[in-house]
Amino acid sequence: MKISVAYDFVPKQRSLHTSLVMDHFGVAFDQERHVIAEGLALDVSPGQVVLFSGPSGSGKSSLLRAAAAELRQAGQALLDVEGLTWPQRPLVDALDVPVREGLNLLSACGLGEAQILLRTPAELSEGQRYRFKLALGMSRLLSAGGGGWLMADEFTAALDRVLAQVVAYNVQRLARQHGVGLLLATTHEDIRLDLHPDLVVRCDGHGPARLEPGSAPAARAGRRPIHFFPLAG
Repeated sequence: MKISVAYDFVPKQRSLHTSLVMDHFGVAFDQERHVIAEGLALDVSPGQVVLFSGPSGSGKSSLLRAAAAELRQAGQALLDVEGLTWPQRPLVDALDVPVREGLNLLSACGLGEAQILLRTPAELSEGQRYRFKLALGMSRLLSAGGGGWLMADEFTAALDRVLAQVVAYNVQRLARQHGVGLLLATTHEDIRLDLHPDLVVRCDGHGPARLEPGSAPAARAGRRPIHFFPLAG
């Protein structure tokens, strides 16, 4: 696929204040467009992990949405975790897969404790609800026959950073196991090692986005998944 994203510097509605800002920062009314990407070729395949990385405001979310639109236009199933809705049932009953598989998904996302499994999504904290949405999105793709793409902007941003690394590792492992692609954007570099992306699109906000190689297959081996179960005693 090829994606292009650019924005005009000139405001859509001119006013005294916008003119003052433009004059102060030396922005001319004929200023060229700010190009985030122009015909950026992404060679992606189902089941891969694609990561858009860069600081806030660098354009990574715009590129993420552009890539998602291309995948949908190509007829591929794609779920955005932020657009998911769910029934107000206990977590153990809320996923769209058999209970054993659902427990595995919830545990991999750090929701394996009994006191959490028996709660409804409305009773969860923000971080817990985010992790539940990851498990829910994965369950819906699996219930539809597997494959497809799970999209998440600001991936793991709401989580404690140690927990974020563990969840990143577990989610990418489950996704690869079931042939589900991950389309992710983040400002955090600390999860990259555990996420093992196949392709990284780097945005720095000062020029067009560039591609970086992902992890070699050999780098993904040698670590076991971490599951969250309550300790005895």
